Amino acid sequence: MKVFVTGVCGQLGHDVVNELNRRGYQSVGSDIQAVYSGIADGSAVTKTPYVQLDITDKDAVGKVIAEIHPDVVVHCAAWTAVDAAEDEENKAKVDAINHLGTQYIAEAAKAVDAKMVYISTDYVFDGQGERPWMPDDKCYAPLSVYGQSKLDGELAVSGILEKYFIVRIAWVFGMNGKNFIKTMINVGKTHDTVRVVNDQIGTPTYTLDLARLLVDMIETDKYGYYHATNDGGYISWADLAEESYRIAGMDVKVVRVTTEEYGLTKAARPANSRMDKSKLVEAGFTPLPDWKDAVQRYIKEAQL
Repeated sequence: MKVFVTGVCGQLGHDVVNELNRRGYQSVGSDIQAVYSGIADGSAVTKTPYVQLDITDKDAVGKVIAEIHPDVVVHCAAWTAVDAAEDEENKAKVDAINHLGTQYIAEAAKAVDAKMVYISTDYVFDGQGERPWMPDDKCYAPLSVYGQSKLDGELAVSGILEKYFIVRIAWVFGMNGKNFIKTMINVGKTHDTVRVVNDQIGTPTYTLDLARLLVDMIETDKYGYYHATNDGGYISWADLAEESYRIAGMDVKVVRVTTEEYGLTKAARPANSRMDKSKLVEAGFTPLPDWKDAVQRYIKEAQL
């Protein structure tokens, strides 16, 4: 099986390539940079064939995917700067990357009869209520430009392809890039108190665990929408910060505040990011481990 992975300079793409190589599959990575610019950790991704690709260039996308002719495309590349997406000068760029770029990849995947994995987000929902979102719930009125662009990407994939996995994740952390846990640990080195929101509820996703699930998925034809975060119940960002400090052995007090009290963000955040993952088990997939276990492994691996 040959797999083409976009966004390999990011957290998830990096881990997907490593997992593919661990299982003996052929992979080709891509990102917008001229050369691979992720962490030089000596892992398989640093030795994997790399192709520079601007996914907003329709002709380039079609040409690259036609030449590689993969069996599967795992599309991890995305605009993820949620607040910057709200700036008027960025809105067209966000749509070009998350919506149109995804559409071009789906069209190219269809042309070579490849399966496609599209990584989406809890931000496609309106964030209201307390009921966990089901994978097949209809998405209406995302709260942000970023959320709408990811929903438009979902609709492009489902409208073009039959062989697709749309996998929604949330609160992502991994080795190759910035994330909440890394930020909290760094802030805790210079501050003995931090303010963290306590009224946004969901579960985090460790990219190392997610990568294993995604490769499990592409080995099957169990297509459709899925939710894939770590197990262990629903928590707040404050809970995640406290657990991160506990595991890291840091004496930092977390002051719990509301989103309104915290302020500082341009884009509205969903209060309800609870996502039901039971469909994974129903389809025969192994769920991601408990989030506390994931955080512990991550902090140890990242040497935070």
